[in-house]
Amino acid sequence: MLHKFAKFVVASTVLLILAGSLVTSHDAGLSVPDWPTTYGWNMFTFPPRMWVANIFYEHGHRLIASSVGFLTIVLAAWLWMKDPRRWLHWFGVAALGAVIAQGLLGGLTVLFFLPPAVSTAHAALAEIFFCMTVAIALFTSPGWIHGFENDDDSRVARSQSVALPLRRLATLTTALVFVQILVGATMRHTGAGLAIPDFPLMFGGLVPDHWDAKIAVHFAHRLGALIVAAAVLSTAIYTWRSDINRVELANPALKLVLLTILQVILGALTIITARNPWINSVHVVCGALVLTTSLVITLRCWRDRFADEVRLKPDVTPANAVLALRSAVVSRLQPDADRVGALQPDRRGPA
Repeated sequence: MLHKFAKFVVASTVLLILAGSLVTSHDAGLSVPDWPTTYGWNMFTFPPRMWVANIFYEHGHRLIASSVGFLTIVLAAWLWMKDPRRWLHWFGVAALGAVIAQGLLGGLTVLFFLPPAVSTAHAALAEIFFCMTVAIALFTSPGWIHGFENDDDSRVARSQSVALPLRRLATLTTALVFVQILVGATMRHTGAGLAIPDFPLMFGGLVPDHWDAKIAVHFAHRLGALIVAAAVLSTAIYTWRSDINRVELANPALKLVLLTILQVILGALTIITARNPWINSVHVVCGALVLTTSLVITLRCWRDRFADEVRLKPDVTPANAVLALRSAVVSRLQPDADRVGALQPDRRGPA
């Protein structure tokens, strides 16, 4: 049940990222100019009849963010009470701290009129928080706790045999995707999304024929896309060539490749459609999914570092507790019964 709830938090965070990206895509960040109130109202009592135009996107974003924050409180408390892994307790607390910090950064972006540095930090922390929720969902999954299924349909901790080069390549790919997202966030929040208005060429050539700060950021994002695509393809090929039957790695590798292809297409359409708000926003969400899919591969590659600590508490429901106590008593009395039997004289007559 904890794992299912963690997945629900992940899904809610995807919705939150979409809502946040729609705010930026519609330039709605200051449509509600006060914080934490909404036009002087308590955020939760702001009348729905006033959710008009861009206010709908900004106010909706705030409500979804508050809901995700509440869900994270529940998740952190649940981990602390029910999961025996102490490091995971504190990881849940860290996720809660991240979502609180994210809310504060969101408020600062409004109060200081969308400064690019704060807005970019807000976007970056959103990706980090999303990664943390995905990691918690992975850490609480049966595959992580008991080992992943192999071809014989038995669960074993097979991540111990993952080659070191694959571990390093997967880690590098995840880091590159995160850096690419940071560059993309910088491009969005500095108004450089259409600094190079054509695609696939750049001002009719392979590289821009003139430069300024916005063109440089935009060019870095396109170049980063090529680097990330190469890293993703390398990771997937290495995974499939190492052991195609390792479904816990092969399946997300396929998803990673497909998501990367979709992301490139969405990036191209964003430019071709002159930053259509919905295409632009889905581009942001897809980028987050590329990051977390790469993260899942990376964490599964390094699972053996955590495997020795994954020991969940036994079932201590009343019925099982009684059975366990009875077994313990029987096992304790059995040696005494054997000794008594050995001391009894042999009452059988002579043969």
